[in-house]
Amino acid sequence: MKPMKKMELLAPAGDLEKLKIAVVYGADAVYFGGEMFSLRAGAGNMTIEEMKEGIEFAHERGVKCYLTINIFAHNEDIQPLTEYLHKIKDMSLDAFIVSDPGIIDLIHEIIPDAEIHLSTQANMTNYRTANFWYKMGVKRIVLAREMTFEEIHEIRDKIPEDMELESFVHGAMCISYSGRCLLSNFMIERDANRGACAHPCRWKYALVEEQRPGEYYPVEEDSRGTYILNSRDLCMIEHIPQLAEAGIVSAKIEGRMKSIFYVASLVSAYRKAIDAYYADPENYQFNPEWMAEMTRASHREFTTGFYFHQPTNKDQNYQTSAYTRDYSFTGLVKSYDPETGFAIVEQRNKMVIGDEIEVLGPGVEYFTQTLTEMYNEEGEPIESAPHPQQILKIKMDRPVDTHFMLCKKK
Repeated sequence: MKPMKKMELLAPAGDLEKLKIAVVYGADAVYFGGEMFSLRAGAGNMTIEEMKEGIEFAHERGVKCYLTINIFAHNEDIQPLTEYLHKIKDMSLDAFIVSDPGIIDLIHEIIPDAEIHLSTQANMTNYRTANFWYKMGVKRIVLAREMTFEEIHEIRDKIPEDMELESFVHGAMCISYSGRCLLSNFMIERDANRGACAHPCRWKYALVEEQRPGEYYPVEEDSRGTYILNSRDLCMIEHIPQLAEAGIVSAKIEGRMKSIFYVASLVSAYRKAIDAYYADPENYQFNPEWMAEMTRASHREFTTGFYFHQPTNKDQNYQTSAYTRDYSFTGLVKSYDPETGFAIVEQRNKMVIGDEIEVLGPGVEYFTQTLTEMYNEEGEPIESAPHPQQILKIKMDRPVDTHFMLCKKK
């Protein structure tokens, strides 16, 4: 069955550079935070001027922009938030992602025509609650991450036709309910619900007996201890048809704090999968190359979360909280001369003559080449590029363009 509306690919934009990368690599929409009031205070986020530039860049390319204001506000937050909203009220933002009812009311008061998307932090898990939020002027629900496909189908059937459902399809899974966590606040006084989570769920834990302080026992019989709250990462790239058939209109990738290489790899892979499905739903087949492309970026082991069933111990990683990093992001193309075949590249990790490098670009397949010629800014030939963000001139075997990326297997 071909859905009425093509699913939107919604990408994270932790700062202005990541926003531009997400747009260039095929996102239909991006979401980002300002300098305050977002649940990713550790991301670069954007100043008002950067937001204006980013919105203009995205809108020129037909991409929507959503601003996250999804903290749970305390009394002390209201006045500065009010002042902030007055400063941005004339921006051409496409929607606000909000979790707090009081903030929704405040946004409507200051920006009456603002489109509101209910953040996953609001834990929306049933059709009665969805209908309540619809009456409050919410256009789209970002579903709680604890929803099965069966539940999503029922919600879709029992809410107004013009109310939209958005769902996370990729990224880190929080062990607490849709991200509502007190562990960080309790342990080191960093409030996860106000943007300062320290991710203590992924720390290494062991058991200590009351009468034997200093003697640590692994909870599992493993010399490395155990990671009792350490979820695998969500990955739904193999299940685009099920997402579309459930009525999901926006597929959301988590990762505002991740690298531009992560954003480019994920957006590129999901873009290909979504486009292939909508081009021919009845004959759609998943291409394993999309998974290979996606996993070049750092990642944990994967799970499908709650979509098909309640997670079990198989959806936890009891061995390590470390990322799998099989590839190193080595350079970002800034420009290319088709006459000479040389690209100007900003180095991100060390490259050496003789390295086999892989090249990723928007809307194209990866290709591999050997690094044969490399020059520094003075035009001198060099064997190695060890300095971060060093500007290089590199011979390319095939044409490239701005925003192409180089990587190499470790």
